[in-house]
Amino acid sequence: MSLLDALDRARALRPLDVALAQSLRRLDPETPDAVLVAAALASLAVAAGHAGFDPAEPQRLVEAPFAWPEIGAWRAALEASRWVARPERGDDESAPYAPLVFEHGLVYLRRYREYERRLAEGLRRIGHAPPQHGAAGADAFPADIDALVPEPLAPLFHQLFPDTASGDDAQSRAAAAALRHSLLLVTGGPGTGKTTTITRMLVLLAAQARDAGTPPPRIALAAPTGRAAERMAESVRHALQALTALGVDEGLCAQLPTAGTTLHRLLETIPDKPVFRRDADNPLSYDVVVVDEASMIDLPLMAKLVEAVQDGARLVLLGDPDQLPSVEAGDVLAGILGAASEAEQGKPSVEGDPAAFPARHIHLTRGYRQSAALDLVPLAAAVREGDSDTALSLLRSGELSGVHFHEGDVDVLQSHGKHLLAHWTALAEASDPAEALARAGRLRILTAVREGPQGARILNARIEELLAGTRRGSGPASGGSRYFHGRPLLITENSYRHRLFNGDVGICLRDDSGTLMTWFPGDDPRNPRPFHPASLPAHDSAFAMTVHKAQGSEFDEVWLVLPERYNRVLSRELVYTGMTRARSMLHVAGTACVIAEALARHAGRWSGLGWRLGESAWCN
Repeated sequence: MSLLDALDRARALRPLDVALAQSLRRLDPETPDAVLVAAALASLAVAAGHAGFDPAEPQRLVEAPFAWPEIGAWRAALEASRWVARPERGDDESAPYAPLVFEHGLVYLRRYREYERRLAEGLRRIGHAPPQHGAAGADAFPADIDALVPEPLAPLFHQLFPDTASGDDAQSRAAAAALRHSLLLVTGGPGTGKTTTITRMLVLLAAQARDAGTPPPRIALAAPTGRAAERMAESVRHALQALTALGVDEGLCAQLPTAGTTLHRLLETIPDKPVFRRDADNPLSYDVVVVDEASMIDLPLMAKLVEAVQDGARLVLLGDPDQLPSVEAGDVLAGILGAASEAEQGKPSVEGDPAAFPARHIHLTRGYRQSAALDLVPLAAAVREGDSDTALSLLRSGELSGVHFHEGDVDVLQSHGKHLLAHWTALAEASDPAEALARAGRLRILTAVREGPQGARILNARIEELLAGTRRGSGPASGGSRYFHGRPLLITENSYRHRLFNGDVGICLRDDSGTLMTWFPGDDPRNPRPFHPASLPAHDSAFAMTVHKAQGSEFDEVWLVLPERYNRVLSRELVYTGMTRARSMLHVAGTACVIAEALARHAGRWSGLGWRLGESAWCN
């Protein structure tokens, strides 16, 4: 039996992976089994979030024991195959239709290799372009930040950043960098001031344009999800109010946008097509594009975004490098940060170009912005570092305000059902859809997995059954529709036609005529958009949702429910991301063994982006 057939019989591959390999075998029956297996694994790797796969470590994709090809023979078969392009030897032209690419040790599906190449090319284009009204970027920060600030802007700069004199204020360094660099990366954990920093930076850019006698910069605020975009815009609005109170010129503040948009809306979706209206030939008309939650952006979407940024515009990426990478393929933020780090150390790019990767990275570390009721800082630090002993000690101590550890609790619906049910029942009592959506965001059960007793799907079904008796015959247990008054919904696939995207959360409520509709946030949070339930794209209940789906959102109270047994999706990034979704109260339900195993694992991904951007080591 061939290895491909053995993998298929063991159900280690998806039907799609097997179909790709079998199509190559039908086209050329002489295709070696090693090449067919590589094609199937390259397809499987994308589904697992990787850009490609390394044939030296196939067990990272398939844990079951199989007799994998010897690595030297496997690479030789790939190099000799008609189905595999080798760009390092010029095969981009000689094998333009090969479905696989073998480059720098990774096997890619051609499309994803192209996304990586296009993204790297686009980032370099943006970074090398001189910023509007700015001087050429310096290779490193001088000891005196004031040296980076043009003299006419110095009074405003010190008004915005009074701590600059201390010499170690990362927020002021980020704003100063934006005056001289077109590609800026601002990272930090929750509440470290990323949005506040960006707001003040944008005020400086507006002042810079006014000083140059040019029109105000056209600024876009965007994020991968609608909720993340609204959170970003809300933070900007609050930051502008604070600046006005400090006496900052109201005219400058008025030039900043106070509404955010999803990346899909920014790029202008085309119904039922995977491309956007905004691209390299029809770029965005903005001078500054600010994107929050960059860790959530997958490889294809980031490539399309970067290509749509016009020449001479600034691109500012905000994110938390310790969060989970995107649900889809790629770990884009990690690759970009790795390349920026090497560039700042003065290392040349792999292409032989003496110019380093043209990005400036500032990491913010000042304390978390959180309610006084939640002391998450030491626990988050231990989780980030994978220190399970310290994390468990903190959880068990009961000394962290707002943090509750339900050790060994494998059924929070049974042990804390009364408290949880009271929240969900209150959703149906809201006076209008906007209030209902706001209430829905106050509490959420977050799970590590979708399936299983502690998975989102089963928890949602159980919650619906618990609520059925309160819905007067319209709940699932009574034989009525699952679309009942007060049911929160989570969109699970993109619908460009409806402008509803994977991760958007809405709620079922009856309108004034008594018709049950589903309401989702719109451009104005005070006026949600109604949809008939039958018209919605694929969706689930949102009483419980996976941590992946919750990225970009925050909730007053989070219940992080971990599986009873270890699952390969668990990692320190998942636990950290889940915990830091909480604003005021965090509940962690799980066993010490599972938590320790999760913190011991790093959610690394195969990617060649760092190498393409100039990093000497792979981001894996």
